Amino acid sequence: MVKNTPPMGWNTWNTFAKDINEELILQSADALIATGLKDAGYQYVVIDDCWALRERGKDGKLVPDPEKFPHGMKYVADELHRRGLKFGMYSCCGAMTCAEYPGSLNREYQDAKTFARWGVDFLKYDYCFKPAGLEGKTLYRRMGLALANCGRDILFSGCSWGADNTHEWIGTTGANAWRSTPDIFDTFDSVKDLIKRQYNILPYGGVGCFNDMDMLIVGMHGRGNVGLKGCTDDEYRLHFAAWCLLASPLMIGCDIRDMDETTRSVLMNRDLIAISQDARGNRPYITRFFDCDDLPIVVRALGNGDIALGLFNMTDGDANFWVPVDDLGVPEFSGKRLRGKELYTGREIASQNALLRDKVPPHACAVYRLHLVDAK
Repeated sequence: MVKNTPPMGWNTWNTFAKDINEELILQSADALIATGLKDAGYQYVVIDDCWALRERGKDGKLVPDPEKFPHGMKYVADELHRRGLKFGMYSCCGAMTCAEYPGSLNREYQDAKTFARWGVDFLKYDYCFKPAGLEGKTLYRRMGLALANCGRDILFSGCSWGADNTHEWIGTTGANAWRSTPDIFDTFDSVKDLIKRQYNILPYGGVGCFNDMDMLIVGMHGRGNVGLKGCTDDEYRLHFAAWCLLASPLMIGCDIRDMDETTRSVLMNRDLIAISQDARGNRPYITRFFDCDDLPIVVRALGNGDIALGLFNMTDGDANFWVPVDDLGVPEFSGKRLRGKELYTGREIASQNALLRDKVPPHACAVYRLHLVDAK
């Protein structure tokens, strides 16, 4: 499979962890549809860890927990496909998964065939309990090849947390995305940390194998498995915008059956989703305002000639950004200027004196889609 845009969907882990079952999955699938999230592009419903029995069957195959999934995984897949959605599952390159269920070590080809038979469309592949004597790149190459030969098109989402120099070898494994960070938690400090970890690795992501900054925490408000402190609505807006501009997969982690309208409006921001899913797939780049790690400026050239520009204020005070349009590819005497709108508020902005300026409150962002116009 070649994936030209970052995958979008919903994953069980952030909110539910081990507390998953067939009813939850199908209810969440129905919520994706009823809320409009499916129509906005969220198509993968992914069951994370804790779905299996603690031991494989006598035939060596993985066995779904019959109490959680009484009709089996093929039934879940069929129900999701009937709803026009895609089915995602989880395994691990080690002897056990992170929650100590059976991993796929030395069973890669058998498990890939099992997933294909069940109708799986997406595999998240974790990195726990890996033998010290086996390199991660070897284990990921095994599963990549196994999936390529399983008889079904399955998106391969590597989840090695950026460990062991993943960026140097992930492109050799067949993975469509790679986790470039540790796990996310529902705090602004976690969001800041994961954004900063992208500064030096953006060239290693893009069409075919996207840098995965982990799942979205938008709308969790301190609840669930990774809930912790929660974030403000402005912090969630910053988080979602950064994931869109930096071309990370967009995998919702909140309970979508119980979203408030603000959460829905953030996750459904079609202007930001259009940047995430821009078909040209140009890589973003980052500069730091006054070389401050907490004031990143993210730029991404879009397929129709527009420019996505994000000003991210991760400090505790107001930030008065100014950006020379020359830095965006528009020389002062080009006869052009930039004009556009801010994508959360709709507020219009235009360059003046070869600069774009804006004041951004603390823990907030301003994101623009800009186009070239003739200077007057």
